[in-house]
Amino acid sequence: MDFSQTLIAKSDAILDQWVEAVYQDQQIEATNELTFKAVRDSLPRVLKALATVLSESATSDLQTVVDASLEHGTLRAQQGFEPAEIAREYRLLRFVIFSFLEDDLLQGSAQEVLRAVRLIDTVIDEAIARCFNSYTQGRLQELKQLQSQLRLTNQELTRLVRANKDSLSHLAHELKTPLTSIIGYADLFLRQQRQQPELKDTYANLESIERVLKSGRLLVRLINDTLEISRYDAGQMKLQPTLTDVRSLINFVLEMIEPLARAKELSLVVECERAPSQVITDPLRLQQILTNLLSNAIRYTQSGSIYLECWTISQQQWAISVTDSGIGISLDAQAQIFNPYFREVTAPQVKSSDGTGLGLAIVSRLVQLMDGEIKVDSQLGKGSTFTVILPLETIAQV
Repeated sequence: MDFSQTLIAKSDAILDQWVEAVYQDQQIEATNELTFKAVRDSLPRVLKALATVLSESATSDLQTVVDASLEHGTLRAQQGFEPAEIAREYRLLRFVIFSFLEDDLLQGSAQEVLRAVRLIDTVIDEAIARCFNSYTQGRLQELKQLQSQLRLTNQELTRLVRANKDSLSHLAHELKTPLTSIIGYADLFLRQQRQQPELKDTYANLESIERVLKSGRLLVRLINDTLEISRYDAGQMKLQPTLTDVRSLINFVLEMIEPLARAKELSLVVECERAPSQVITDPLRLQQILTNLLSNAIRYTQSGSIYLECWTISQQQWAISVTDSGIGISLDAQAQIFNPYFREVTAPQVKSSDGTGLGLAIVSRLVQLMDGEIKVDSQLGKGSTFTVILPLETIAQV
């Protein structure tokens, strides 16, 4: 029997069921924000090549499998997939293919079935190997870009940090942990490459690359936040007020933040019916304030909800508040939380978080720049509420 024709005839149904299975697999979290087309990507080419390989009358098309798999791995690296998620994708593909071919396989001879099963397994295994190869290259390319960005920002950081010697020791302490991680895992990866080249596509190596990239991203964020504060302290940060649709801006921020809340199974409640429809403000700076406050609330809340409320106070002012059910802040710490690099490290959640200790310092400076006010109300173990009061019309400073 020629199973290739059956595979071609059922390829659309196989792809649809495979995409559905990928979406339903809770261990493949990267698909939560992807469209049907983005998940499907290059798999039709893999199936077409597989059908050609199965056909006894056609020339095998392994190169198409190789090319499509390389493309698949590169795309998955760009989409932020983990190595284990890619492996589960192909495992589901194998299962769906066999489930669709089951009736036809039962009608074939033992020799035909054995040949078909071996070929399908071989092609999918080859696809996985090639996919991991291009995925690794994509991650390494991202690492090189991070290194380039670090070199450029380091020059600016060096210039600014001379004018702020008090922050230098704090900055060095914060940079130490991610920098040590980058050096350690990069050294481990390189040594394994030299000693055991065959291990380059293993999960261990891929996870080492992921750790390097995570530390690199943290380092870049820490540097960028430090530069943001330095620019404010040096008087170089300027506002660009414009007529801004408040609700549209809030919805835009919520679209970015919602996946973080969903990943921790936190409910995100929004009450903005009393918000002004439009204000004159700097939309970029307002977006930074909202993003930092919501990110902090999610970072230090393990269960419960995050509540965002905004309302008009008077003809001159309006307010935004972010309330969480998280770990809370002690009374002593509340007097220091807007200082750069300060974190109440007694809480285990703070020690293990990826916070830089600069988010609230940036928020405080932005609020001051916009002639506003920020307040905090918190109790340990009961959560926190941050309230920002802003003018309805922000005036650009000369």
